[in-house]
Amino acid sequence: MTEETGRIITLIQSIPAGKVSSYRDIARAAGLPNGARQVVRVLHSMSRGQNLPWHRVIRADGRIGLPEGSGREDQIILLRNEGVEVSDSGRVDMSKYALRGF
Repeated sequence: MTEETGRIITLIQSIPAGKVSSYRDIARAAGLPNGARQVVRVLHSMSRGQNLPWHRVIRADGRIGLPEGSGREDQIILLRNEGVEVSDSGRVDMSKYALRGF
């Protein structure tokens, strides 16, 4: 595992229940200003093995990034179970639920 991957994993693990963060903000906090896609790759390949709260990571505009049939429905259910309001179109109010200050 690379040092960058380790930083990304640590940041994802630090997102508490009831909060979300964006791929972009995690990448920036990990020192990778253009690394949002790297965050996606880490989530895709390591969520199970590292027990990552993958469902707490969404797009910077507050939308769920997964397409229908690819975990989107599960992500919405998991977020709602933690008290995060998700609209029927799959949007979260980042001003209310985004974790600030990594």
